[in-house]
Amino acid sequence: MFEAHSMESAPQASQPAMLAVAEASGGTMPDAVARLAASPELLNGFLALSASFERCTLDPLAREVVIMTVAVRNQCHICVAMHTGKLRKLGAETNLIAALREGRELADERLEAIRTFTLDVLSTAGGVDDDTLKALLAHGYTERNALEVVLGVGTYTMSTLANRLVRAA
Repeated sequence: MFEAHSMESAPQASQPAMLAVAEASGGTMPDAVARLAASPELLNGFLALSASFERCTLDPLAREVVIMTVAVRNQCHICVAMHTGKLRKLGAETNLIAALREGRELADERLEAIRTFTLDVLSTAGGVDDDTLKALLAHGYTERNALEVVLGVGTYTMSTLANRLVRAA
C-alpha cells in the first residue's frame, strides 16, 4: 500500500518539503515523510501547521505535552517515539516522559493542566465548559494558549491519523 517515496518518485509538489526535511534530519528521509509525500497537500499542510505551532507562545515542554497527549490518544506509535526523543532533547525528566507515554497524570500541576485541557478539547470537540477553561487559566495559561492547544490538536490529529493510515514506521 502507501509507497515510501524517494525524491525521484514523489509528486513534484512534495519534493521541496522532502528535501528540507531530509536536510534538517542530517540527510535521512523519515519514513512518515516519504509516505505522506503521496499527498503534497497533506505533507506541506502538516509541515506549515507544525512550524506555526512551534512558533506559538506555549513553551516547548507544554507544546510537547499537547503533541504526546494527542499521539498517545490516537495510538500513533511513530509519533510517540519521535516526540519521546524530542522530550529527551528538551531535558524532560524520565518520569514525565513515562507518564505521557502511558497516558497517566503528570506530577507537574501546570503541565497536567495542559494535558487535561488537551484531552477535554479532544473529547468535547472543542466544546469545553467554562470550568475547564478556568482550570487551565488558573495555572498561568492564557486564552491565547487555549487556542494554541486547539492548533496543536488539529495539527497533530492530522499527523497521527495520516501516519497510522500510511503505516509509517
